[in-house]
Amino acid sequence: MKFTAEQIAGILEGEVVGNPNAEVHELSKIEDGQEGSLTFLANPKYNNFIYSTKATITIVNKTFVPEGDLNTTMIKVDDAYLSFTKLLEFYDSVKNLKNGIEQPSVISEGTVYGENFYLGSFSYLGTNITIGDNVKIYPNCYVGDNVKIGDNVTLYSGAKIYSESQIGNQCKIHSGTIIGSDGFGFAPNADGSYKKIPQIGNVIIEDDVEIGSCTTIDRATMGSTIIRKGVKLDNQIQVAHNVEIGENTVIAAQTGIAGSTKIGKNCMIGGQVGFAGHLTIGDNVRIQAQAGVGRNIKSNEVLQGSPSFGYNDFSKSYVHFRNLPKIITEIEELKKQILNTKNGNNG
Repeated sequence: MKFTAEQIAGILEGEVVGNPNAEVHELSKIEDGQEGSLTFLANPKYNNFIYSTKATITIVNKTFVPEGDLNTTMIKVDDAYLSFTKLLEFYDSVKNLKNGIEQPSVISEGTVYGENFYLGSFSYLGTNITIGDNVKIYPNCYVGDNVKIGDNVTLYSGAKIYSESQIGNQCKIHSGTIIGSDGFGFAPNADGSYKKIPQIGNVIIEDDVEIGSCTTIDRATMGSTIIRKGVKLDNQIQVAHNVEIGENTVIAAQTGIAGSTKIGKNCMIGGQVGFAGHLTIGDNVRIQAQAGVGRNIKSNEVLQGSPSFGYNDFSKSYVHFRNLPKIITEIEELKKQILNTKNGNNG
């Protein structure tokens, strides 16, 4: 798929400086640009690369004034970074512009879908599913009975949506992710074995949520596991039964959230963070990578460590953690001096 500088400038409302008919068919970083590629320059630290890049077209800020000869056609815009992001979104939408139902695939009785629907081969749709407009379900997906899916949703290859789950509008669920699997609920028997507790709730995912690959979100024991509007989840995250994650919270990879924990709005959670169950985490909380959270957290706290505690306290203490061998040696030396002094006084 090829685009000219003039076409790209039209999409971005930019100004072409150079050849309006210059064509590109791929994207690149400015330092790695090759003929036929499109790149951008937003950070002044990379200014020197625009004079050596082989990229055919470069998006730059309107304020950029070259100090030497260029071999690239420029498109000047108000904000090069945002414009390049807009172009990536456009490219992604065009690339994924699929429609129709591929075979073999299964659409069971009572399932309805909206306009511009795409269903990839080897996918299975259960009974009584409701699917909105512009939904793309890629090959090898499974969608269980009574699922509701809103408009402009994408399920990438291999996603699994268990029965009764609800997915809002503008959501993306990446390959290998499982929505609505059973929560980890077992009751101990007198003989030491365990009896499974039926998990009869569901999962509700609100609008504008993106979930990375191989993440698992368990259905509630009763009621709902809820992922609120605007949440972004990375790859390989475990969300247990009856968890609730507040609006616009972002969580990095390999985080585990135990059952019935409630996380507030606008939180930022680093990778490999572990949450105990039945906790309440406030709004605007920041948690550093690998923290272990075993207590309720008030809004606006910043945490680090395992078990986690205040970020500033952790940073101060970490200086001493690193110096512990030296500190212990000094303490032992002081103990010897004190003991020698006492012995000398007793003598």
